[in-house]
Amino acid sequence: MPVSSVVRRRCRELLPAGEQVRYMFPASSVAAMREYLIVVTDNTVTVLGCRWFSRHRPAGVLATYPRRTKLGPVELYGSLSPTVTLGPLLLEIDEEYVSVVRAADAEILTADYLPPDPLPDL
Repeated sequence: MPVSSVVRRRCRELLPAGEQVRYMFPASSVAAMREYLIVVTDNTVTVLGCRWFSRHRPAGVLATYPRRTKLGPVELYGSLSPTVTLGPLLLEIDEEYVSVVRAADAEILTADYLPPDPLPDL
């Protein structure tokens, strides 16, 4: 289920003035029973901690990374939920948000992220 407009509004209230939300997805800590919302803006990737037992009520900013921070690769382990690593956090995400992570990463792709062209003379 997409992140609702109510949750988006709650997240925007915790961001610096003028930041525009480009991508947002909920995530759960693999190591602890903790819920997060990951918010990607034009300038930052922000980790919002949620209230206990609620992935829809952000409580505060836990970490902020530069926008060039790569969220993927998304790791897929058979029957387990897909995971991403952001800073020290190993996070599970719902399958429906895999495309969100990949789209956010695609925006920052530069020549540094791409493999060399196998046929440069064509």
